[in-house]
Parts: sequence; structure tokens; C-alpha cells
Amino acid sequence: MRIIDLRSDTVTLPTQEMREAMACAEVGDDVHGEDPTINKLEQMSSELFGKEAALFLPSGTMGNQIAIMTHTNKGDEIIIEEQSHIFLFEVGAAAALSGVQAKTIKGHNGILDPDDIERSIRPEDIHEPRTSLICIENTHNRAGGTVVPLDTMKAIKEIGEKYNIPIHIDGARIFNAATALGVDVKVIANYADTVMFCLSKGLCAPVGSMLVGTKDWIEKARRNRKMLGGGMRQAGILAAAGLVALEKMTNRLGEDHENARLLAEGLNNIPLLKIDMETVQTNMVYIDYSETGLTEKQIISEFERHGIKVDPEYPLIRMVTHYGISKEDIQYTIQAAKGIVMGG
Repeated sequence: MRIIDLRSDTVTLPTQEMREAMACAEVGDDVHGEDPTINKLEQMSSELFGKEAALFLPSGTMGNQIAIMTHTNKGDEIIIEEQSHIFLFEVGAAAALSGVQAKTIKGHNGILDPDDIERSIRPEDIHEPRTSLICIENTHNRAGGTVVPLDTMKAIKEIGEKYNIPIHIDGARIFNAATALGVDVKVIANYADTVMFCLSKGLCAPVGSMLVGTKDWIEKARRNRKMLGGGMRQAGILAAAGLVALEKMTNRLGEDHENARLLAEGLNNIPLLKIDMETVQTNMVYIDYSETGLTEKQIISEFERHGIKVDPEYPLIRMVTHYGISKEDIQYTIQAAKGIVMGG
């Protein structure tokens, strides 16, 4: 049976070019700064984002948590959207590792209102925590892969500068955001002090994420990476795939966006399925199936019977398009969904 895996773009497999690059990678000891392939990847990343320096990391979660650790002190407070990945899906790490608490704000489709941010900044008071970081997720996963508009980014950056509070972007899929906005990724990064982005997910590298920022800040982050066990040795084998990801895979993300739109429109035309089309901006589609009467277990099982894997996000299911999904797969999924809902 054909398998169409729409659970996430994390299921992407490295390309043949990546595998060949990994096999031939020149390596050294990265903890000593001697891995030439890591060094090349870090330099390329910093230049792409218009920052002074970059740091290679095993995962995006580690990248976000090192960013928080490097920007804050214990007892501080960070401002964050209430459905953000850092708040929901990183195992309470901000509290456990950095000793900070989160001030959560409800955004519109995951996008924070700058006025709400400014109202949430703590005054200078010995009874209250210090607001030390503003975190933005772009694209925003739980909101459906939505993109933060540039004017909103600019306004938030101005607030950060006014109160001397740095801005960190959880940019796991920031290249999707840049594609949707039709701008170079450094345009988005210009409105943040630090950015984390993933080389895996839609870019297909098997492992790895990056942090970018100033040279001094990245050196502090490097020390925190070591403390968390993220110091690696001959990691150039992994960086080689990351170089291919940045050189070859960022420019094809528009295809994933087109497929997501095609999927959303097709599913939204099926009775009893509902999609907020405003949120379909990149490569994610969230489907409300509550009117079908099917339980989460039942609808997942029905899709699996057709060889389709979906991500449960009760009361929704999520479908994510990526390098491994074709237009034929999209059409097959729409027809399968129609049969599941309509009893065909």
C-alpha cells in the first residue's frame, strides 16, 4: 500500500545529494572549533541571516532553550504567545533550565499584538520579575503555519528597543515564512536579536538547527550548549547535509505551500469538514472534523486504512505538506477524505 505521511515535515528524508555530502564530509573536532564543515555552515548561516555569528545545534528545542538561557537570568519573565512551541512542547524547559517564568499572551492566529506586548512588560519593582525577553514563533505551528507580518515584526522590535528587551524568533520554519512573504530571510531576522531555525523539517536535513546572533552573544550561547551536552565532535557529517539544505532546499518551499493550499481547498469542499482558510499560509492544514461524529481514534484509523498518516491535534487533525508529498498524493488524500466522511 502507498504511504502518504502528512504528520509533519519532520518525516522528510535526506536527499541523495545530502547523503553523498555526508559520506565525503571533511571533519574535525567541533568543540575545539576545528571542524571545517561546521565552520562553513555557521558562516553561511550568519551571512544568510545578516548576523555576526551562528551556532550549530542538534535540535530546535535546544536552540530555543539556549537562547532563553543566554538572554535571561533566573527569576526573570519572558513574554510569549500562549500556543507557542516553547510554551507548550518543550517540557517546561524554560522553568527547569533557566529558572524563568512565562507571561503568555493570546495572539490572533498566533500573531502577538504589539500593544499587548507593551502592556505586559513589567515595571521596575522589586516585587516583580524582570521582563527580559520577547519570543516570537514564525511560522506559528499551532495557529496553522501562519506568518507574522513584517510591520508587526517591526513594531515589536521597536518596543524591544524602547524597553531594552531583546527579541528571539523561534524560526523553526522561518524559510517558509520568508517564502510566503516573498522576502529574503534576513529581512525577517533584521527585526530580531537572535533567531533559531531548523535545517530539518522542510529543508530535509536529517539533524540540526542553528542559532544566529551577535558574535559575543553566540560565544555565550556556545558555552551554554556545552553545559547542556550539545558539544559535538566530528559533527561535520551532519553539517554537510545542512549545507545542501541551505543551498538547494530553501527555494523549493513554495511547492509545499501550493500543495497545502490545494489540499485545504479540496478538503474544505467536503461536507462536515471545516478549515479556517485564513490560516493556510504555508505548508500546514488544520482540519476540524467535529461534525463528522468520528472520534479521534476512528478518523486516524480511517486515514491509515487508506495509507495516509495524519497528526492528531484534538479536536482537529493536522496535515503538513513537504518534499515527500506530490500533487498526486494531495488528490488521493482529498478523495480518501471524501470517502471517509461521506461513506464512499
